[in-house]
Amino acid sequence: MEYDIQHRPSYALITAELNQSEQLVAEAGAMVSHSDGIEIQTSASGGVLGSLKRKAFGGESFFMNTFTANRPGHVTLAPPLPGDVIQYGLNQNTIYVQSGSFVAAEPNVEIDTKFGGGKTFFGGEGLFLLELTGTGSTFLSSYGAIQEKELDAGESYVVDTGHIVAFEGTTEFNVKKVGGLKSTLFSGEGLVCEFTGPGKVWLQTRSPDAFLSWLVPNLPGGNDGGGRDGGFSVNF
Repeated sequence: MEYDIQHRPSYALITAELNQSEQLVAEAGAMVSHSDGIEIQTSASGGVLGSLKRKAFGGESFFMNTFTANRPGHVTLAPPLPGDVIQYGLNQNTIYVQSGSFVAAEPNVEIDTKFGGGKTFFGGEGLFLLELTGTGSTFLSSYGAIQEKELDAGESYVVDTGHIVAFEGTTEFNVKKVGGLKSTLFSGEGLVCEFTGPGKVWLQTRSPDAFLSWLVPNLPGGNDGGGRDGGFSVNF
């Protein structure tokens, strides 16, 4: 399979060129277009139990689409939010991907859901991740641009959980609260993830949760009366 990522970094579009019999597995709803001769099969990837687990804890769709080339052709894919896409090649290793950032992978890549245990769970909030293992290309998306941070052995780095895209399996992580209740309410900061190298971490420059926190109060009928108190309103 060959690929090209166009319109970066704001509105990335993946074009995957498939030879005859090659396949690509993608998140349901990611397809933009495909050429003639591409067959689409929708299934509960990993079985019903695996798909339920992904949906409940990873935030991903219950179904996956598998694209098979009956003859050479292409598929174009895009994530739901404006932003960038990167390709990461697995070679018998593991990466963990934040909910919503997975777009597609080659069929030899196994997709499972990982919950970091009690250390990542605070007051009903937790860090649920997709675990990608095996060999093959994976495609990951961001809201906004993607920034890569490579950590040396023992080096630590703290990231707001809303800005995590993915990290390599060699990287240790610990989710914790930052500040107290006052800090959470007034600064908007709540959970952060402390990574310890070695390994790479990918960040997104915008947070979907932060955008929704700004948008919802400004919608008609929002919590602050449609944004009148702030002098701004959003109308559709």
